[in-house]
Amino acid sequence: MAVAFNRLALTRLPTLTRSTVAPACRHHNSMTADLINNMDKKETWDRFYQENNGVRNFKNFEWFFGFDAVRDLILPLLQPQQSSDAAGRVLDMGCGTSALGPGIFRHSPWPVHVTCADISPVAVRLLKEQSKSRPVQPGHPSSSLTFLEMDCSVLQTQFDLGSLDLIIDKGTTDALLRSREGRAKAGQILRQCLGVLRQSGCLLQFSDEDPDARMLWLEGESGGLGERAAGIGVQEVGVLRGVCYYCYLITPPSRAH
Repeated sequence: MAVAFNRLALTRLPTLTRSTVAPACRHHNSMTADLINNMDKKETWDRFYQENNGVRNFKNFEWFFGFDAVRDLILPLLQPQQSSDAAGRVLDMGCGTSALGPGIFRHSPWPVHVTCADISPVAVRLLKEQSKSRPVQPGHPSSSLTFLEMDCSVLQTQFDLGSLDLIIDKGTTDALLRSREGRAKAGQILRQCLGVLRQSGCLLQFSDEDPDARMLWLEGESGGLGERAAGIGVQEVGVLRGVCYYCYLITPPSRAH
């Protein structure tokens, strides 16, 4: 898999459009303090998706922005190396009911095995039902799309070490860091991700947290500085209503030099 990303550099992609992200922001702002404080709990998300979705009125809920806002950043990472024709393995971690994973499945011209995983069985069920009622056609005939109920703090019970090419975290770490008891779990998930990634793989964290804070947290939780440290980079995604969104790219320690 090709990894083309300006590590340790801050650049700007086109500004996010209001229509892309505004619905998610409005929904986020309407959350109660109790919900925000307990975003590390499975029961919180079960209740959230039960109250906001149904089979007849299902609508994908997007944190921050949808697939179209970052497709030009994600898709180039899926291009296989010249010496390999194997399908890339992609995990949308903490997918909720986002259309991000299906978007990758639909638009990747290269073969990919996409797994959309979430701790909430309600979210996973809704995605499965939506996939059956409105099937998504793959961008490559060898691609596959799977929905999985899973606690992402124990990734290594579901995926072998060094088995994934790309992990996408769109708001999952943010939710944990902002919840009352989620910070330790966020660090555990980061280390689990680094373990299941291939040496050529990477983790993308989409966040609205400023690099001054997130980079320090990533360095501390992934092993600190030195030759065995994880590789960490950041790229600006865009601005909406004065809020800047970033993509943090993290690679396993073996790739950091």
